[in-house]
Amino acid sequence: MYDGFLPVCRQDMEERNIEQLDFVYVIGDAYVDHPSFGHAVISRVLEAHGYRVGIISQPDWKNDASITVLGKPRLAFLISAGNMDSMVNHYSVSKKRRSQDAYTPGGKAGMRPDYATVVYGNLIRKTYKDVPIIIGGIEASLRRMAHYDYWSNKFKRSVLLDSQADVISYGMGEKSIVELAEALDSGIAVSDITFIKGTVYKTKKPENIYDGIWLPDYDTMKENPAKYAESFAVQYENTDPFTGKALVEAYAGGTYVVQNPPQPPLCTEEMDAVYELPYMRAYHPSYEERGGVPAISEIKFSLISNRGCFGGCSFCALTFHQGRIVQTRSHESILAEAKLLTEDKDFKGYIHDVGGPTANFRHPSCEKQLKSGVCKNKQCLFPSPCKNLRAEHSDYLALLRKLRALPRVKKVFIRSGIRFDYLLADADDSFFRELVQFHVSGQLKVAPEHISDKVLRRMGKPENAVYKRFMEKYKRLNEQLGLKQYLVPYLMSSHPGSTLKEAVELAEYLRDLGYMPEQVQDFYPTSSTVSTVMYYTGIDPRDMSPVYVCKNPHEKAMQRALIQYRNPKNYELVCEALRAAKREDLIGYGKHCLVPCAKGAQKGSGKKQEKPNREKRKKTIRNVHKKKRKAES
Repeated sequence: MYDGFLPVCRQDMEERNIEQLDFVYVIGDAYVDHPSFGHAVISRVLEAHGYRVGIISQPDWKNDASITVLGKPRLAFLISAGNMDSMVNHYSVSKKRRSQDAYTPGGKAGMRPDYATVVYGNLIRKTYKDVPIIIGGIEASLRRMAHYDYWSNKFKRSVLLDSQADVISYGMGEKSIVELAEALDSGIAVSDITFIKGTVYKTKKPENIYDGIWLPDYDTMKENPAKYAESFAVQYENTDPFTGKALVEAYAGGTYVVQNPPQPPLCTEEMDAVYELPYMRAYHPSYEERGGVPAISEIKFSLISNRGCFGGCSFCALTFHQGRIVQTRSHESILAEAKLLTEDKDFKGYIHDVGGPTANFRHPSCEKQLKSGVCKNKQCLFPSPCKNLRAEHSDYLALLRKLRALPRVKKVFIRSGIRFDYLLADADDSFFRELVQFHVSGQLKVAPEHISDKVLRRMGKPENAVYKRFMEKYKRLNEQLGLKQYLVPYLMSSHPGSTLKEAVELAEYLRDLGYMPEQVQDFYPTSSTVSTVMYYTGIDPRDMSPVYVCKNPHEKAMQRALIQYRNPKNYELVCEALRAAKREDLIGYGKHCLVPCAKGAQKGSGKKQEKPNREKRKKTIRNVHKKKRKAES
């Protein structure tokens, strides 16, 4: 029906003379055949190795028949909840249901279930008792061992058990999925496939586990969260393919979940091969009448140049999913893809991004990593750059220059995150200068996240003095180049370690900067991050020290309101926060004050006053801030 796309119905199979597919891939996203979508990459990799793959996108999980539309696969069902964890996709940090889903046709919400991997796995197992089930994608990868689940506020078992799947392919999965396919195709029973790196399996025979590290058992961790912090520390130290060991987690009834060490990183030739597969680079045409798939607009004219990240931010799951070793594509591969973009009828001359998890990482952080792996107990950039760090941007700069020179290309933007401490560690300013001159669209988005060094240490981010140096240099380069471009800092409220005191410090910093962010990210505890372990246990798993955790929704609202103290809607929350922090000196009309006194109130009195007319008060607050901004400018 649709030449080039993988089969999505029986008619597609008949037109290709396929009686039975080797794999049926069940996905929580719409079917988008583009290398930014995990299901497309895994399907095309399998196809390149001679396997026939069909797609069931967003099946009706309340209808058993929805899982049978492509028949029984010869080798296995594959499952992915989608490019996002289904719970992050569905809910905001305040656990309110989102109204839109960018990965669904027309942006319609509610087309996948909560905990999609588990629901799809049980749906398949109900109908097909004996077909192997392999789960993967970000949801399965980050829930592969016992984990804290923010949305239910419970400590959960490995998703392998709750989904009734046989194997998890964790991480990026290109290598492990081919090895799994070959093992199944050779006739090995799925219960005997225990030897493939980058996979998690379950067993009743612990005596067969070779050279494994035994983690605390599930029941012990459930009863004692500190044991989970200890377990996570061990898991965090074993995410490297060169030094990582097998990890074993015991469950009641004699079941053991075993995580094999990660797969080796892809070399440049392997990365190139993955991105040069015959993707259609579009969503399935059947979605056109429903308005297409909104998510493709973000990536259609962007280029992926790397994967992996040695940044080590505590709130980021990249260490667990892609690993710390940076892997890159060749210039030739990226330029060939760029030329394809320029031939698209909708291309307007702008490449929206050239990057990855961190745009300016184009090689491993030091020479030893591809031989000996990353350091177990040491980060490359935190708390300060390692003396062995290879901080240079020459390869990335050369790539960007080639892209700028392509016919029909007007501008090449960089919208992936720039790690500013790594940028400053480079003694050569050439990249920084050209970044400012050619690759910023008026505003450069960076992520200092906070200004309190106490909080930044918990975040795994550089101290605030580093960001100040970056700001000064950015401003100086703009002045030298005769440009007026701005920094847009991403800031996070309520991260573990942040009390109202640190939230007030951040508000004062923004006051002095004369800036109020339009968007603020309240800390969102997602599975398998250092920060989420802190949130759940009150312990930093890196050194087992106690951490203050803001869990009270009202205090979280106050911390968030302080960052946007100029917004009249936040006035009462800001006043309450300042009084709670014993900083009534910031309420009034002085130059240093954050908010004015309410009408008829004495500065810092802390007494409840009669509320003036709401609209009049908002107008007064706006006028005060307007005068302050004018004075500051």
